[in-house]
Amino acid sequence: MTTTTDVPPEVLGALAEHLPGLDGLPCERARGRGCVWCGQHLTAETAVDLGEQVEQPDALRWFPRGCHPCTADRAHRSMLDHASFCPLCAHADLAADCVLGRGLYRLQRECRR
Repeated sequence: MTTTTDVPPEVLGALAEHLPGLDGLPCERARGRGCVWCGQHLTAETAVDLGEQVEQPDALRWFPRGCHPCTADRAHRSMLDHASFCPLCAHADLAADCVLGRGLYRLQRECRR
């Protein structure tokens, strides 16, 4: 099971770039009862907490959650985006030193189980 305590803040920040906007998002998805991406109903066992988000300009706070398949997909996308500009991730022998790249990789693998 994945919770925000399992997901480093850097990884939550990278995933936040792939979140839909709060405006127009169905209530179930905005409140975390459904996956923020696909709408699948979530339980404590099936949800990945994506941390507190602040929607600008009104500073509205919301707490999105994702299902494991969607979170794994977004972690993979974030990992590819990140690796394209990270000097550590660009070199196989240094990639283990990148906290963000390693965190995204671990989250993706954990959510694919």
